[in-house]
Amino acid sequence: MNVAFLLPESGISGRARTVLAQADALAARGHRVRIVSAEPPVTWRSSDAEWVEVAGDDDVLLREPLAAMIVDEVFYRVAPLTRPPRRVLLTGVSPDLAYEAAAHARWFGHEFELIRVAPFAPSRGEPLDSVDEFHVALSTPEMARVLHSCDVMVAASFGLAAAEAMAAGLAVLIAGPTDDGEDLGNKLIDILGDDDVRAALRAKARADAEQWRSERAGALLEAML
Repeated sequence: MNVAFLLPESGISGRARTVLAQADALAARGHRVRIVSAEPPVTWRSSDAEWVEVAGDDDVLLREPLAAMIVDEVFYRVAPLTRPPRRVLLTGVSPDLAYEAAAHARWFGHEFELIRVAPFAPSRGEPLDSVDEFHVALSTPEMARVLHSCDVMVAASFGLAAAEAMAAGLAVLIAGPTDDGEDLGNKLIDILGDDDVRAALRAKARADAEQWRSERAGALLEAML
């Protein structure tokens, strides 16, 4: 089967990462897969798909990625257990709620390193004095290395970043629909303060993430085409 994914921009983004993962999953099953874009091939991730760069400034006809989550194999590793202080990861464009949760946990005496990964440079409103490491626009291998060094991820919602953290064996804390910073912070305290709770969450996350392996998603993608 010949399959083409149309990608308007080749920079690091959730959309680009999803398209590339799906393209590789189909290529691994013997299909000819091309990615058509107005920009040069990506350099932040390898891919087995053929890259077709179109000339000119006209808009590229967009095709949405299929509704199938795929996590790159590089993330599938049980993150080593770090020694105190624990490492808590925040990702996304605007993790205000996660910052509030971290501040709440620290107020009650929990010590941990706060690791922030963002697609852009920090905004003026980010509380950088509370952050131990700030990473911007990481490549896929770089993101995997950061994940493998962390214990917990706090996220406002579930998405590809949370799925990657689960594959890496992190305890992933997703905000509930009615959670405020204090609610989320109390949940973070429960995870940081109890080794058994944290270990159980990590084991469950890793087991649940098996459904997003490329070879398992490939057949599902074929059925959608």
